[in-house]
Amino acid sequence: MITTLNPATGQPLGEYSEQTTEALEATLSAAFLAQRNWAKVPIQERTRLLTSVAIALRKNKHHFANLITQEMGKPIVEAEAEIEKCAWTCDFYAEAALAYLADIPVKSNASESRVVFSPLGVVLAVMPWNYPFWQFIRFAAPALAAGNATLLKHANNVPQCALALEAVFREAGAAEGLVSALLIDASTVSSVLSDSRVAAVTLTGSTAVGKLVASQAASLMKKQVLELGGSDPFIVLADADLEAAAAAAVKARFSNTGQSCISAKRFIVQEDVADRFVELFCEGVRKLKVGDPLSRETTVGPMARASLREELHAQVSRTLEAGAVLAQGGHFVEGPGFFYEPTVLDHVSDSMPAATEETFGPVAAVMRVRSADDAVALANNTEFGLGASIWTSNVEHGVQLALQIEAGAVFVNGLVASDPRLPFGGVKQSGYGRELGEFGIREFSNIKTLWIGPAQQ
Repeated sequence: MITTLNPATGQPLGEYSEQTTEALEATLSAAFLAQRNWAKVPIQERTRLLTSVAIALRKNKHHFANLITQEMGKPIVEAEAEIEKCAWTCDFYAEAALAYLADIPVKSNASESRVVFSPLGVVLAVMPWNYPFWQFIRFAAPALAAGNATLLKHANNVPQCALALEAVFREAGAAEGLVSALLIDASTVSSVLSDSRVAAVTLTGSTAVGKLVASQAASLMKKQVLELGGSDPFIVLADADLEAAAAAAVKARFSNTGQSCISAKRFIVQEDVADRFVELFCEGVRKLKVGDPLSRETTVGPMARASLREELHAQVSRTLEAGAVLAQGGHFVEGPGFFYEPTVLDHVSDSMPAATEETFGPVAAVMRVRSADDAVALANNTEFGLGASIWTSNVEHGVQLALQIEAGAVFVNGLVASDPRLPFGGVKQSGYGRELGEFGIREFSNIKTLWIGPAQQ
């Protein structure tokens, strides 16, 4: 039985029965058949499904946003923005997929060859709770346009979101089995991935879980795309516009209550301006409103689970014990729900827990360096490599530094964010493969060489 809690109150939301072995078998069979039929549908018709999904998402935006807020605690304004982003992504691939998947001619003296893109089959999507609609849509929109089907194994604290995603595709015209939500325990994922009808897997989650899934998928010779943890650096150089950088820093760290792989987590600041930056940063943090996530005034909601709040507080405590300075916050919010004060830790060194571990919640670690070169070295001194940002008035210098940073994306004078037009993913322990953009739609395609010789007489 799957039991869910409202993270803002700690009270039960509902109970959901896990799928039986028989029901799971039927779902796998339906997905396999649906994909075989879907692959034969012209891409222009496949993309019409995405247009219909975008319309349905916008039409029911408030309902879907409320589901997100109730199940994982995202402030309602941010939840509505998540649905809008999902709709935009469906619209984007409805327009772009035909060009992205067009045959590529390769001419030579001996042949009229071309590269073609065909679907892999049924893809298992193991998705997290922090962006319960977006994480799935950013994979599903391009994967479906490419001719695949998908099985969604969502985090078990957002079953209503999982079922709503299945329903919105079905109501938009998807055949039975093309998009299916699996209400199963994490222990059942292995058997689903092992099934011969499943061709590939995509996972967004922790590095530890990613390694387990990757190991099994590799043993089965099945394609994987992994988007895992992050400890994104937010570099502030001495010549940066400090007011702008500090304002962006507040958003970069505390959106979604800091529960994002691409949240800025390590604020690496040149020491000449560090005191002023911390002052401005803390001023912005104090303006955040912690409270009922259904209120449109709230900017920081609860953490998704009590255990996550306890783990975060332990990281804060260990970092302070190691010598960091508490500049702001640092405590549970009294009362019901899983709220934690927006927190700023200053004078964090690269050996402290807030620097070496991923802090998945509303806690920022400020680290001071002497030079831009030191900032890059410190940014790279992590097992993660998802995103990074650099703030400077010298854009050319910022670009030169960005090229040295080990990450899947580096933003100069901007917040790290996903965009359907751009590839998204990481390096090192942050995973491999790409979602979104032209590269994302080809991840679950068979990139096939078609060699055509002269006609035989």
